[in-house]
Amino acid sequence: MILGIDVSTHLEELQHGAKYYRGEAEIDPLDAFRANGVEYMRIRIWNDPKSESGEPYLAGNCDIDNYVKLGNLAKSKGYKLLMDLHYSDFWADPGKQMIPKAWVNYGIDEMTDAVYSFTKECLETAVKEGVAPDMIQVGNEITNGILWPIGKLEIDGKRGNYDNFCRLIGAGCRACREILPEAEIMLHLERSNDKAVYQEFYTEMDSHGIDYDIIGASYYPYWHGTPDQLMENLNACKRFGKKIVVAELGYGFTDKGYVIGGEERRLVIDAERAVVPGVTDKYPLTPDGQAEYIKHFMSVVRDNDIDGVFYWEPLWLPGEGICWASEAGQAYIHEEGKSTSNEWANQCLFDYEGRLLPAFDEFRLID
Repeated sequence: MILGIDVSTHLEELQHGAKYYRGEAEIDPLDAFRANGVEYMRIRIWNDPKSESGEPYLAGNCDIDNYVKLGNLAKSKGYKLLMDLHYSDFWADPGKQMIPKAWVNYGIDEMTDAVYSFTKECLETAVKEGVAPDMIQVGNEITNGILWPIGKLEIDGKRGNYDNFCRLIGAGCRACREILPEAEIMLHLERSNDKAVYQEFYTEMDSHGIDYDIIGASYYPYWHGTPDQLMENLNACKRFGKKIVVAELGYGFTDKGYVIGGEERRLVIDAERAVVPGVTDKYPLTPDGQAEYIKHFMSVVRDNDIDGVFYWEPLWLPGEGICWASEAGQAYIHEEGKSTSNEWANQCLFDYEGRLLPAFDEFRLID
């Protein structure tokens, strides 16, 4: 089983002075993860994460330049790379798959060409800069499609439109095979407790002849239930003959927010949302509860022969200027009026002051 981390915001953290500690000693967390057997770094790519006036969207400013810089750092420490292509200028997930600003007037033919060309250009740049990925994720959490509305899979509660979707995804996969034929291609969904949707989706991939290697799943118990529900779904997916990877995992060490500038900042997973029967009653959102949960989860995936697990943003500490979005980024995804501060900091494997938590040493490779 492979282990990986998504630390796409890491360079932005370092630019803001983030420091990490084991006890009182300052450490390089990337070295510490490698010592635990973590092999892969997953790095997301947004097409053009800044406004038309040039204001960055933040959350790592994850364009191809960030991928190259962070990829070089990762390679220097012995990591393999997973390139996570969102095909959007900012966050893409089940609730939003925004068309990049440069593509907004495209029809299906032009959009298909754009997906192919953008994928090819990113990979050619990565090869040229010495940071060719070993895995490539074509789309991010694409359960409900990609590049809405042209590639949307769920409209008014009804699923369909796979012909358009598969033209777009197929173009990305084709570019991957042409530029890096040995790299493994992942198709990544969320809603990982929904066996019916996974069976529908990957059956459609087979019937449309989509060329890929890995079934990827996001798993957060707050939205996706217990590990047993996850395993019921992923074990059913083994019939497709692909590798299966938990592409995103997270669990909190507290449900309490943090204070910056005298103001308490909100969290995505707060005390109200962090109630999952069969999970949080056994593993409370405390440092020890987080550690016991990660230990349990790693045991479950090993027992079920899952091929890999990636922890999502374990180094995303809170701090002045550390944001999930700028106001310009919020405007692009139509989520204005909310706090821009880091809402995910309580899911890290380091506490708010950068001290390594007990869960860190449960996320390790065991021979």
